[in-house]
Amino acid sequence: MYSLLAGRLMNPLDDHDVPPDSEHPATPGSERENFQPLLIPEDLQQPPLPGSPVAPHRSAGRSHDGHPAYRLVRLVFVLLFLAMLSLALPWTVERLWYSINRARLRAEYDVAGEFLDEEGGGSGAAGVAAGQIQQVSQRVGPLVSQRVGPSVVHISTTENSQRDRSELGPRGFQDPNRFPSHGQGSGVVVDEGGFILTNRHVVYDTDSIQIKLSDGRSLPGTVVGFDMLTDLALLKVDAEDLIPIHWGDSDRLKVGSFVWAVGSPFGLERTITFGIVSAKHRSAQSGTYHQDFLQTDAAVNPGNSGGPLVNAQGKLVGINTAIMGETYQGISFAVPSNVAKDVYQRLKKDGRVARGWLGIALEDVSEELATRLGMKSAQGAVVADFPRGDSPGRDAGVQVGDVIVMFKDQPIENMGMLIRVVGQAHPRERVKLQILRDNKPVTLELVIGERPAQ
Repeated sequence: MYSLLAGRLMNPLDDHDVPPDSEHPATPGSERENFQPLLIPEDLQQPPLPGSPVAPHRSAGRSHDGHPAYRLVRLVFVLLFLAMLSLALPWTVERLWYSINRARLRAEYDVAGEFLDEEGGGSGAAGVAAGQIQQVSQRVGPLVSQRVGPSVVHISTTENSQRDRSELGPRGFQDPNRFPSHGQGSGVVVDEGGFILTNRHVVYDTDSIQIKLSDGRSLPGTVVGFDMLTDLALLKVDAEDLIPIHWGDSDRLKVGSFVWAVGSPFGLERTITFGIVSAKHRSAQSGTYHQDFLQTDAAVNPGNSGGPLVNAQGKLVGINTAIMGETYQGISFAVPSNVAKDVYQRLKKDGRVARGWLGIALEDVSEELATRLGMKSAQGAVVADFPRGDSPGRDAGVQVGDVIVMFKDQPIENMGMLIRVVGQAHPRERVKLQILRDNKPVTLELVIGERPAQ
């Protein structure tokens, strides 16, 4: 046996030199018996020599951790996760900051409202002596700011228009081709649905409108509608959690009442100034047909346009619209809140204001005319002329020189008041008009027309 095994080891190819005998298959115990490979136990295996290659160890279940494709997929997933995190984290932080800011504003708003409604309102602040004005300003002013501030917005506009040098004044060195023009103004939230009231001249004929809310958000604004007569415009922003201002009754304001103007003069956001109502039913050269303004001495400058004028309860009593001169000189004008509220409701409903119209050119009654007509005071509006075209007033029998003293059983104080009450009337409404003609009262009945688009 030893010699046979030794022979096989010395000459392993001997078996292959003899052709197989198909007719005499190998039998057990013969030389051609098939041997199983010789297995050497692991404890008897000789360790590999230093520097010799070692076969990798393979587990029973194959792992893909080291496969290049697997590593690539894992890397892609990690990168996607990091990218999503980098996008989501700033958005989340920003939303959280807005929420915290809104919560702070809401808390200040609620506290200020409770105090002003109970103590600092018309009875408390408006009834103080003149010597206590400074005390009222210092005590009530901050609360008014907290009550009104969340409702005030800053408006930025951009206009790309074709202009020539003649329109640019002494600084007209710009290229006469298209160039951007930037403007700014103020506005006030009047509805939690995102409706904002401002002046028409702030946003008219602009290419883009950006609204900055009190909580820091900056959102694009769209125009719902304009009203040429009052120079008011209604905007809309897609935002939630807005705090609308409370409406006040401008008709109940008295000359001498305390008022605060809030806005962004010269871009200085949420600036608040203090003053009094200097007069009511004022006419002003403001570039608008509306001539029924509140006059105040609260400091109002360019950039305040469209911002709120509020009373000692923090309620809206006017929209700051115009000033006397280029900068503040102690005289500013605001559209009364009762007028602004009517315009807002009509613009929100129809996108336009269908105004009543008499088709009459008017003037205020002078003291001389009042004396000549035997009137106790210079009240009413004088018919000065009729415009070309249709005129409901002329068709009803109104004549030049007539003094309109009553409209729908409402006494008329001046021309501005008549324009306002006629504008609030609905077209095709039948009304009574009381006039003075040749020192005699005359009552006419007419159908209100609709003011032509300007």
